[in-house]
Formats: sequence, C-alpha cells, structure tokens
Amino acid sequence: MSYSTINRCANDPTFQGRVTAACAGEGKAEPVPAMYGIIWGVSAKSDIEAAYASALSANNPNPGGDESVVTDPMILSAVQAELAEVPA
Repeated sequence: MSYSTINRCANDPTFQGRVTAACAGEGKAEPVPAMYGIIWGVSAKSDIEAAYASALSANNPNPGGDESVVTDPMILSAVQAELAEVPA
C-alpha cells in the first residue's frame, strides 16, 4: 500500500465524481459533503489502492475514471462500508 497512491486517488476529481455518484445512489441528500467525508477511506481500501496503483504504473491517463481499473462495484462496496462507519 502506498500513501502516495492513496493521495493521488483521493484527490482525483474524476474518482471523486464517481464516489459522489455512489453516495447519491445510496440516498445521501447531500452527496458531495458525504463524498468528502469518506473519500480517504474509500481510496485506502486495498483493492482500490492496488487497482489505482497498477493503472498508474501502466501510464493510464485516467485511472479514476476508467471503469476497467476501479469498477463501480468496487466503489459501491467501499462507499457502503465507509458510510456505515459515519454517524447519521
């Protein structure tokens, strides 16, 4: 696990957009603040960090937006886990 990779992923605007969409899909009335509250935890999930790191190594120009790198089910699973940890 690389803190550098987690940082790049957490600050990737396209990845943030996808996480925001997942928060909206999970019923968050204000998905942008929800995304900001969980983006670091989502980015640090081992499967997401590994996939993102692999894409960076392969010089993928858009690892956060490429659905073949970090899949929607991966994001959804991480978002659900992180939202479950956030007090209502």
